[in-house]
Amino acid sequence: MKKVTGKLKMLLKILSILVVVIILYVVVALALAYIPVNTDTVVCKENCVEVYMYSNGVHTDIVLPVVNNQKDWRAVIDPSKTKAGSTDFNYVSIGWGDKGFYLNTPTWGDLTTATAFKALFYLGESAMHVTFYKSMKESERCKKVLISAEQYRRIIEYVHASFKTDSSGKYQHIPNAAYGNNDLFFEAKGSYSMFYTCNSWTNNCLKAGEMKACLWTLLDKGIFYHYK
Repeated sequence: MKKVTGKLKMLLKILSILVVVIILYVVVALALAYIPVNTDTVVCKENCVEVYMYSNGVHTDIVLPVVNNQKDWRAVIDPSKTKAGSTDFNYVSIGWGDKGFYLNTPTWGDLTTATAFKALFYLGESAMHVTFYKSMKESERCKKVLISAEQYRRIIEYVHASFKTDSSGKYQHIPNAAYGNNDLFFEAKGSYSMFYTCNSWTNNCLKAGEMKACLWTLLDKGIFYHYK
């Protein structure tokens, strides 16, 4: 009986520690999301580049012009490879995330314990999800920001550095992977975890572009809070 009681106490102690850790994790995550960075960024007024932050309610992307005088994304992300086979797009939405989540979990009902475990503990690979649009419409989940050419140059560098490339420098397209008719998947660098999510990637992209962002975030709400 004493042995059983001792094991039970140990189990309760471990569970208590886990609960405390989870609570601290949530509190810190929420607190850091409300701390702003780049608050002194000057709003662009001329020769601006139009970009968007877009969220599906959970996952955020950075939306960029398909082509301008600084970058033609069609050269590295060919829209004709989509199921639509079209090149008639004006915007490209780019997001980073766990490869298992992206490819094997189109809906939350498809989520498995193995996929979630790998994603949370740096065990899985990552992927870039690219979606093409003809137009963008502002809403609570889609915010437009005008930035300078220099800011956009920094964003281009950040996004490019997230893609894996082959020996010839080309992005590594993942064949037969798409959600719809106008999107593609590519191999990416880095690993998803409970400390670095798809939204952390987008937030770091904003930081790299010297745009308003939060100190650290796991959720899309952390980003959009600073763009109210």
